[in-house]
Amino acid sequence: MNKVMSRTPHPRPRHRPPRHDTRRPAGAPPRTPARRASPPQPPRPAAGEAAGRSRPTDVFADRLLAVLSGQRPVHWMLRHTAGRAYDDLAGLAARRPLRARGTRPVVRDIGYYVAGEGALEVFARIAAGDQLRALAFRLELGQDLRWRCTAVETGPRARTAAS
Repeated sequence: MNKVMSRTPHPRPRHRPPRHDTRRPAGAPPRTPARRASPPQPPRPAAGEAAGRSRPTDVFADRLLAVLSGQRPVHWMLRHTAGRAYDDLAGLAARRPLRARGTRPVVRDIGYYVAGEGALEVFARIAAGDQLRALAFRLELGQDLRWRCTAVETGPRARTAAS
């Protein structure tokens, strides 16, 4: 079975090491900041995955969430979509199906299915407060070796009292 569940936490940004202070005399020891208890480190990426690079499934889930929750305009995804996906995304974005009042929606976890050579079908669980919503999309690898979204769907709309 080709189904995989994944959500790799983003690694902490790497900072430059401190430079040697040329104003300090050579005999003086360098200052060291006070040590604090270090937070737990995120798990390291898998052996086949390059360190510091996000998976396309994670990147596209975050991008689509930003558009479908109203945090970004829909044309932000124009060069990252192919075929009818942009039109579908524009229609969905007009309704803002992943918008939440009071809390900012986040991607809780992601899974994907390898549908074929260069094609991934991805599903994501979106959490906003105590609500849990669904997002599904398809990614295809183009001739230029860039991933593009070719289909987007969200879970069914919540029913209102009038419908």
